[in-house]
Amino acid sequence: MQNIDKFDFQQIPAPLLSWYRENKRELPWREEPTPYRVWVSEIMLQQTRVEAVKEYYVRFMNALPSVEALAFCEEEKLLKLWEGLGYYTRVRNLQKAAKQILQFYGGEFPKTMEQLRALSGIGSYTAGAIASIAYGMPVAAVDGNVFRVASRLEENPAPISDPKYRRYLEESLSAVYPKPGKDCSDFTQSLFELGALICKPQNPACAVCPLAKLCRANQKGTQSRFPVLPQKKTKRQEKIFIFLIETPQGFCIRRREEGLLKGMNEFPSRVVFDGETVEEILNEWGVYEFNEVKRGKFAHIFTHVRWDIDCVWVRADSAPFDAYSLAEIKETISLPTAFKQCLAILEKGYGKEKI
Repeated sequence: MQNIDKFDFQQIPAPLLSWYRENKRELPWREEPTPYRVWVSEIMLQQTRVEAVKEYYVRFMNALPSVEALAFCEEEKLLKLWEGLGYYTRVRNLQKAAKQILQFYGGEFPKTMEQLRALSGIGSYTAGAIASIAYGMPVAAVDGNVFRVASRLEENPAPISDPKYRRYLEESLSAVYPKPGKDCSDFTQSLFELGALICKPQNPACAVCPLAKLCRANQKGTQSRFPVLPQKKTKRQEKIFIFLIETPQGFCIRRREEGLLKGMNEFPSRVVFDGETVEEILNEWGVYEFNEVKRGKFAHIFTHVRWDIDCVWVRADSAPFDAYSLAEIKETISLPTAFKQCLAILEKGYGKEKI
């Protein structure tokens, strides 16, 4: 971390708390910020926009209102509740941690940072969010929003991936927290809110920012330079065949056994190598007699990979996979987004030779 003139973070709690209490959004996880509710919301919000999370959060809480309900939830139901949010490791870790809470803490949510960080899927940020928002502890939670706000306030050129700067911010912000209680909860959320609504990555609304007069980047017009972002890596491209295999029993579903989305339900799929045909791949699976109904192409983007998908709908007398009706697939079986896009082909064209 480079040496810079230290910023006095003690200046920010008062104006930020005042601004937050007048401008905060009404969000479902703020209505009753118990440790469980805060935890689930923070895990959902990782890599996912607030507006996208709202509906999922309410549905999840209605279905699984407690640690115990989450711990004992059947996997298929759990994945269905999470369907569309992606990054399924998150929800698997949620359930794993819920089981740990039952096993080691008798179902009572742990109350110290050390205990929180020991749970599956919980790092310093999530532990800090739970501790400050739910328990009113003076502990900072530094996410991308907070990192951006702080790096602009002090014009710090440390890259967003710098763990030393992140630890420095955790310590510096924790040192200026209000006394334990609701102010701690509000201060953490005020930092999140400022980054989400005002100090945005592009075109920050500095004219209405409660910290504008304190912000070095605002004073010098250097907001666009902070935070320093890593160079984007070129996404690996893969060509994928996804097969909608319709048999008299229904449409074929299996679990992915390896690679990206391992352990998730899928329509049978495979990476395609140069020159491979639909017939060759289906024959490889033991499907020899089939009629092709429809094909559709689209792309699906993951964090590091782009799938160029050729979705192929075929009818066959039999296939070595479990089969389900279209209604069962839609209502009870969780599918990652890439495969749900293929499902749209079925919904449009089911019972027709053409879409």
